[in-house]
Amino acid sequence: MKRIGILGGMSPESTIIYYRALNAGARERLGALATADCVIASMNFGEIQAMQKAGDWAGAGEHLASAAKRLEAAGADLILLATNTMHRCADAIENALGVPFLHIADATAIRLKSDGRARPLLLGTAYTMEQDFYKGRLADQHGLGVIVPGDADRARIHGVIFDELVNGITTDASRDAFLDIVRKYGKAGADSVILGCTEIGMLLDASNSPLPVYDTALIHCEVALDLALGDLERT
Repeated sequence: MKRIGILGGMSPESTIIYYRALNAGARERLGALATADCVIASMNFGEIQAMQKAGDWAGAGEHLASAAKRLEAAGADLILLATNTMHRCADAIENALGVPFLHIADATAIRLKSDGRARPLLLGTAYTMEQDFYKGRLADQHGLGVIVPGDADRARIHGVIFDELVNGITTDASRDAFLDIVRKYGKAGADSVILGCTEIGMLLDASNSPLPVYDTALIHCEVALDLALGDLERT
């Protein structure tokens, strides 16, 4: 198995999801006692969030690139950034590495297109929903007609993520609010929903969503395992 490097801590709840999913996937593919070969660099989310608020994406990129290089030095054969928002710094990270960097938006777009989806609703932090680094990549590089919620819905989603989900808090009220948003945009033409924040799966999944769900964290992990286990699974 190739070693998977996880650039995490943004938030810790997200990193837990990644670690659990990678190990569950390894067990499913290789047997009950199998686990994933992975190494984690857990960032201080408070420092990262301060850079987000200050708009210091260059500084954040340097910080994350340095951590990614430490993962590579620890033997990682491929790198995952366990957050959607901080893919705003993906170029800085990828340019610093000599091993593959798996972009979460690319993995998600390929899955959407393979399922025939064309008009996904994008849920995430305000940075992910409003800035072009994510929705633009989905549209320009993959030809998807991304739907972004309106101002009030974006504010509600962003608030729940930073006030609740990153702290491990889930409430029925927030789950109902997210479901109402998905229903509204489904009626407006969305054919699927991208959980474009790695913690949103704590509220929405295939069992309760009125639209087909594309959980970016889980898709990211599946693609990583495809690469890490590809040779083993063919033997």
